[in-house]
Amino acid sequence: MLENYFPVLIFILVGLAFGCVPIILGRLAGPHRPDAEKLSPYECGFEPFEDARIKFDVRYYLIAILFILFDLEIAFLFPWATILKEIAATEGLRLFGFFEMMVFLGILLIGYIWVWKKGALEWE
Repeated sequence: MLENYFPVLIFILVGLAFGCVPIILGRLAGPHRPDAEKLSPYECGFEPFEDARIKFDVRYYLIAILFILFDLEIAFLFPWATILKEIAATEGLRLFGFFEMMVFLGILLIGYIWVWKKGALEWE
């Protein structure tokens, strides 16, 4: 039973190696000469003049949440698209699969239109 999980373990180890080995090699092989200029905070070429904990406009968060929401909703199209040939080949699923995705897209479109009408996508 555990031998079925061995490829997953190998995948995790290779992923960790790809992430950690370049960092370790860069730290060991690269020059390490810190000075005041290198250790100073950098913000678009200017010295930071405000606290990093300033409040952002609520519209920024709204746009970010809407982007994540609609981006994740679109991600649900990929599994459906990958099995589209199988859905089309099965007589009983052909119309069901199509109308199910049309309902999903319709709900997504109604949500997008509602957000647009509310003015959530406007940036002044």
